[in-house]
Amino acid sequence: MRKLPHSATLVNKYSHKNRKILIIYTFVISFFRYRQAMRINRPMASPPRKCIVMAKKLYIETYGCQMNVADSEVVASILKDEGYLYTNDISEADLILINTCSIRENAEQKIWNRMKQLKSMKKKRAQLLVGLIGCMAERLKEKLIADGQGVDFVAGPDAYRELPGAVAAAEQGKKSVNTILSLEETYGDISPMRLDSNGVSSFISIMRGCDNFCSYCVVPYVRGRERSRDPESICCEASELFGKGYREVTLLGQNVNSYRWKESGDVMDFPDLLEKIAGIDPLLRVRFATSHPKDLSDHLIEVIARNANICRHIHLPAQSGSNKILKLMNRKYTREQYLERIGAIRREIPDCSISTDIIAGFCAESEEDHKDTLALMEEVGYDFAYMFKYSERPGTRAAESMDDNVPEDTKITRLNEIISLQNRLSEISKKGDLGKSFEVLTEGVSKRSAEHLTGRTSQNKVVVFPRNNIAIGEYVRVTIERNTSATLIGKVSE
Repeated sequence: MRKLPHSATLVNKYSHKNRKILIIYTFVISFFRYRQAMRINRPMASPPRKCIVMAKKLYIETYGCQMNVADSEVVASILKDEGYLYTNDISEADLILINTCSIRENAEQKIWNRMKQLKSMKKKRAQLLVGLIGCMAERLKEKLIADGQGVDFVAGPDAYRELPGAVAAAEQGKKSVNTILSLEETYGDISPMRLDSNGVSSFISIMRGCDNFCSYCVVPYVRGRERSRDPESICCEASELFGKGYREVTLLGQNVNSYRWKESGDVMDFPDLLEKIAGIDPLLRVRFATSHPKDLSDHLIEVIARNANICRHIHLPAQSGSNKILKLMNRKYTREQYLERIGAIRREIPDCSISTDIIAGFCAESEEDHKDTLALMEEVGYDFAYMFKYSERPGTRAAESMDDNVPEDTKITRLNEIISLQNRLSEISKKGDLGKSFEVLTEGVSKRSAEHLTGRTSQNKVVVFPRNNIAIGEYVRVTIERNTSATLIGKVSE
């Protein structure tokens, strides 16, 4: 094509000639350029309209401990990569997962009842899929997908990477069970999706499984043997959370004191890991759960004492105050050894709160054994406790070799006595905080009043205080003025 000269050039070159001719010439050039541009830039016909596929939605219902909460976040992340959007509304879910707990009979019974409700829901929604995951899935396996249960697939705690395949098979009408336990799986490379998060505190799983084999406990059989996660992945997760505005992480393990990572001759134990995470930033609070008394080292106590942002709270399950019962439970420590550890905590960390777990009515527990437990609670002066009556779990050492011979009404009576004592001890603990000033991490708005905020002290005690202009996620100094049975109430210190 012949290249047209630029009109401005012609105007300059022939400016001494007849300007009318130049104006006409310029108009003609502009017209041809316009036609040429129109041919080049002519819009194409509209493409055929594509069919829009709506994303499927996932709903997870979690029962049991903090470890299960952390697992649910891993599962949500895995299925997000498969195109599932998480929803808090069960009515709009295409896939419902029930993350189960087997620690106590009552927990399993709740899940059986929930399964009946979901079965009814499935009758109304033919395409709805239901999966059971977690500890109960590992323990009961094929029983959970028996005819009439309404469950499409079952996955144990170490089979979550295979969930996309289980879901795909269920969509084709094929039921599946995957409960193979691993000696290596930690999900350390998966970034969990933070579910129902307040944006301030979160959990980080640092290890899986348990090697303690307490005689009453099903955990080693449903979660497998103990294995620790790569410390670098743990620290990266903590750093990422801090960068996103989180100000507290809780390190989780069945027994965090057993954490041990060895590679290329280098060894990192739990106190070293704890101090490394605390070193990310002074504004990052670090908690942990749960500690086993036999492994609570002086090194760990020293690390907590010298790092202000490691929380002054240790959960140290006693389970019983009787040496006879502790031996039957296979706890691997005596009452005296337990109290020695309590003494070490009190000496090195005087402002540390201590909580515990207590089981009432274990096999062969006498009235004298029960009194030993009450006496231990009095001596320690727990700030709070988790208290249960013993329920036999199939497959455990106690179920196989011991008689569950404490009458049910006796278990209930003893549990009520334990609860009553702990209520009194908790009240003493809270009264002791009156007039004191604590640094509180603000976690959200109070459930009872939009004009108040709620947060926790380093000692893990809940505090309510006036909202003022304080932001969620902010540290604030609060002076305690009064208390309820569960809460400290105060005002912001000047």
